[in-house]
Amino acid sequence: MTRTLHGFGLGLRPQHYDALLSADTNAVDWLEIVSENYLVDGGRPLAMLDRIGERWPLAMHGVSLDIGGSDPLDRDYLRSLGKLAKRVRPALVSDHLCWTRHHGVQLHDLLPLPCNEESLRHVATRVRQVQDALGRQLVLENVSSYLRFTRNTMDEAAFLSALVAESGCGLLLDVNNVYVNAHNHGIDPIRYLDALPRHAVRQLHLAGHSEDALGSGLLVDTHDAPVCAAVWDLYAHALQRFGDVPTMIERDDRIPPLAELLGELDIARGIAATTLLERAA
Repeated sequence: MTRTLHGFGLGLRPQHYDALLSADTNAVDWLEIVSENYLVDGGRPLAMLDRIGERWPLAMHGVSLDIGGSDPLDRDYLRSLGKLAKRVRPALVSDHLCWTRHHGVQLHDLLPLPCNEESLRHVATRVRQVQDALGRQLVLENVSSYLRFTRNTMDEAAFLSALVAESGCGLLLDVNNVYVNAHNHGIDPIRYLDALPRHAVRQLHLAGHSEDALGSGLLVDTHDAPVCAAVWDLYAHALQRFGDVPTMIERDDRIPPLAELLGELDIARGIAATTLLERAA
């Protein structure tokens, strides 16, 4: 039976396997896995995942679907993803609104798309194909970006809203990416959040970022630092807008001990408790 997400989760990282299994289960409500780490037939990671999945609801989060790419969808990858989903019984399956592959070469980056009608039709068609293959809704995350396309005919929030309407996908809202893009492109992050459809946001990500070391003034979505104060403020507005959405801390580099991440989760819990109480008043 598939479980649902509620409350506050973490991105599952191998460094924390043992600490999680020995920790108080109430310290974290759910866990998100990187799907590609478990598209195997055996080994310790999959064995640990089975144990962890007995104790916590899970979400699957991929990085190589290439939903916006020009290459054909990788049917072998989709079959492997579906096989893992049957094993894990995830509350949701997500990936990124981006392209990652060209002429069969996996670029190992989450590259942004132009926001225009041509891209919208292309991505919506591929989303419907993926949802048909998996037999479930696909949830897509907004990505960070460091340039804007001259072929844009709509802003990103309008593109995401139109994609939801066209394809029936859900949204994984990365609050840090909204903040990074707002800084890099001079947009209003509050207006961005307010333009998104309330019903479509299924999950929230919180993470840290860094300043570009080359001195460009850009912020880079590095996921190697704690959540900053400005992103916490934006998270509070997201809760005002979208309500009690499952929230997680994502850390991909300079990964600290589990206790430090649980401390960040406690900050998220405190902000949510205050904000949702105000929202209900």
